[in-house]
Amino acid sequence: MGKDVLSRFLEYVKIDTQANEDSEEMPSNKNIFELEKIISEDLNSLGIRNEIDEFGYLYAKLPGNTKDVPPIGFIAHTDTAPDAPGKNVKPRVIEYGGGDIVLNGKLGIYLRASEFPEIEKYKGQKIVVTDGTTLLGGDDKAGIAEIMTAAEYLINHPEIKHGDICIAFTPDEEIGRGMDKFDTEKFDAEYAYTVDGGEIGGFEFENFNAASATFEVKGFNIHPGDAKGKMKNAIKIANELISMFPCCEVPECTEGYEGFYHIHEFSGTVDKVVIKMLIRDHDKERFENKKMNALKISEFINEKYGAGTVELSIKDSYYNMKEIIDAYPEVVEIGIKAYRDAGIEPKISPIRGGTDGARLSFMGIPTPNIFTGTLNEHSIYECVPVPSMEKAVEVIVNIAKEFSNFEDYLKNGEV
Repeated sequence: MGKDVLSRFLEYVKIDTQANEDSEEMPSNKNIFELEKIISEDLNSLGIRNEIDEFGYLYAKLPGNTKDVPPIGFIAHTDTAPDAPGKNVKPRVIEYGGGDIVLNGKLGIYLRASEFPEIEKYKGQKIVVTDGTTLLGGDDKAGIAEIMTAAEYLINHPEIKHGDICIAFTPDEEIGRGMDKFDTEKFDAEYAYTVDGGEIGGFEFENFNAASATFEVKGFNIHPGDAKGKMKNAIKIANELISMFPCCEVPECTEGYEGFYHIHEFSGTVDKVVIKMLIRDHDKERFENKKMNALKISEFINEKYGAGTVELSIKDSYYNMKEIIDAYPEVVEIGIKAYRDAGIEPKISPIRGGTDGARLSFMGIPTPNIFTGTLNEHSIYECVPVPSMEKAVEVIVNIAKEFSNFEDYLKNGEV
């Protein structure tokens, strides 16, 4: 008898695979190989050939049982976010009766319904929670468990016709490197879906255009008693620079399609300050304007305090996948039908972030994103209702099934 999605998930989350932003190696956490060894053994037991490369990518393929169907792929990432502790995860399955959830009574840590009201929708369901000291790792080990369980289901139900199912598990998505060494030829899919979304029903095929900006502010330090006319306080200059950005174009004041500037790191002394900023917008023109605004602010500071006071570097991270996916409406329509066949009305919304699929779309494989069922990702309050994971498995199976009608779709213009 095979494994169900919950048993797989509980096994995976116990391995610390937290991404390390300070590491220059890939994968940034070598424990990813430990997790992938477990996954590989599971794939072997199912008769699915697979390989793990030196960079921490696992590639596998479930051969199709029908002809003239394009190969499709499913992708999830093995690393977890660095935003909360990821070591010694202790998952716990509860029967949720409503109200607050005690995560750790000894430490007084609660998942409160007043702060996370969406949890009340899952009253009467089994939910996997943490002990309040770590994140759970549902982002994206729930996605891995769901893909694996769907693959086993297809093997056990050969009456379901499908083409080749290409599987990839990637490292370091949480630190923006998930596609850095990805081999599209090994993956061998024409269309793909990342299984890396949140609450049940979510279906996304547009995301932010993203860039990271680093401002290096150079000052001049001298004894404060002799500082008049000589000192250049980099801290004060950096604060002035920050104040010139629109005060309401920040994450805490924006939603939907509204972009933002996000200062996520500030460090330094009178001599030197480094500011790290994220620049985000769904609209390409507004995105470019935001980058230009950062440049103009830097130029203004240099005119005021002297050339070289601020050095700015901007690096694009990823772009809005909608630009690519608009040319492949079939990948969206098939996804929508797969949701509805599972009894789920898809909640289509823009991702206020990015996925491996955003970059992969620009590498030639249009790749929307489907839900995993997780809630409150990147925090100690992360949790996942078990029925949501089971529904994600059903959606994956339905997508594989629906692609067997791909030629009819192309002829008729509808799924």
